[in-house]
Amino acid sequence: MEKIPSGACKTLHLVRHAQGMHNLESEKSRDPLTSYEFFDAQLSSQGWQQVRQKRKDVCANGLLKRIELVITSPMSRTLQTAVGIFHGEDQPELSDVTSYEEGNGRISDNDQQPTFNRPPIIALEVCRER
Repeated sequence: MEKIPSGACKTLHLVRHAQGMHNLESEKSRDPLTSYEFFDAQLSSQGWQQVRQKRKDVCANGLLKRIELVITSPMSRTLQTAVGIFHGEDQPELSDVTSYEEGNGRISDNDQQPTFNRPPIIALEVCRER
């Protein structure tokens, strides 16, 4: 068996989006899961609390410093979760996220590293739920 060179492997972390408004409504009935109104639901207030707690956990265990790239779906709740956790914003602006086609504009001029230990976030359509 061939030995894998050190540093040749990447670790993949999967994070589910925080609670969205559609999750709250689906506790009352199944209609919101198929409703156009909740198709692209925002995070609920509990969802924002979950994002803040996950951000604290990611920072406390040093994981944020090791994350090289965040890939997310273009859904509002997933973008809010990704930006909130990995960029540390309670009410993130979606301008912090670039599509795969645009590339990542979050590189500083002087050191070519992401600013503020913020990994680039790329939204990919293929990650959208079906």
